[in-house]
Amino acid sequence: MSQTVVIKIGTSSLTHAETGYLALATIASLVEVLCQLRAAGHQIVLVSSGAVGVGCARLKLTERPRAIALKQAVAAVGQGRLMRIYDDFFSVLNQPIAQVLLTRADLADRNRYLNASNTFQELLRLGVIPIVNENDTVAVDELKFGDNDTLSALVASLVHADWLFLLTDVDSLYSADPRTNPQAQPIHIIERMEDLVTLQVQAGGQGSRWGTGGMSTKISAAEIATDAGVRTVITHGQTPTNIPRILAGEPIGTQFLPHPAPINARKHWIAHTLVPAGTLILDDGAAGAIINQGKSLLAAGIQRIEGEFDPQQAIRLCNLAGEEVARGLVNYSSTELHQIRGRHSEEIAVILGYAGADTVIHRDNLVVL
Repeated sequence: MSQTVVIKIGTSSLTHAETGYLALATIASLVEVLCQLRAAGHQIVLVSSGAVGVGCARLKLTERPRAIALKQAVAAVGQGRLMRIYDDFFSVLNQPIAQVLLTRADLADRNRYLNASNTFQELLRLGVIPIVNENDTVAVDELKFGDNDTLSALVASLVHADWLFLLTDVDSLYSADPRTNPQAQPIHIIERMEDLVTLQVQAGGQGSRWGTGGMSTKISAAEIATDAGVRTVITHGQTPTNIPRILAGEPIGTQFLPHPAPINARKHWIAHTLVPAGTLILDDGAAGAIINQGKSLLAAGIQRIEGEFDPQQAIRLCNLAGEEVARGLVNYSSTELHQIRGRHSEEIAVILGYAGADTVIHRDNLVVL
């Protein structure tokens, strides 16, 4: 049966830790596996880190740059070289590829999000393997994915993937860091994200010298992907041959089972792709109505407003304890909400001088977290 599979490979798997140079044997093995999966009828998307790491090696830098302008320049040097190497390997096996560079702004805008979705679908229909990376050359901090684990999870949702593979420098998720704790135990199945608390998983790693990820970002990515109904796997990046074995049912690595009731694509976009511009603190009645009854948010339930925002931006909804309980697209600006906060819907037109929406956030644009 044909399936859509997204594979993310990190810098720690693509490069040698000591030098930052590309691990060509790993890349060759990965390319061969992906071509085999493509020949078997699967649709494949590769999310590849490595541009900054390759750029550092090319420019003989001894550590990953911290300044944003230098990092963007190094990424520009590395991205072309990385794609050249991928193209050489895939061309040997007659597999066409495409470069897709994304920023969070591309996915945060609904029209651009849909355009990106259409482009991916056409590429997959044509039998092409898209190779995706964050467009580091133009991305700005406030609209960055932060790491390619997050990017891969959002791409998996975008293409309605069946599987997301997160290839990294360990063979599975452990109860603690196996590199420093000999008592760490591998975890093979996560049925619900809440189980991570019960299993006392520690995920404080910050990634390799040349990369930005760590186990915590992979767990966050798994949460994003499983919310969209995508089965997610953490497995060893230097053994790409694990991928078809896992697809065939072998219990390798750590598998996060997809949520039994995944949220729809639009609400997933609101919850995980958009960057919240502000926060609304709700009274107990409003928070309870949203969480337990699936109600819209009315102005009467707002206790406090934090941040400045415009209509149709994403907003966090928090209870009186400050815990985020939902997220949604707001119908009013922060300036307007300061005027109508705590008031009944029928009073809005009189207060603002014009008729606005009855709801501050309609339930169709609201996601309970």
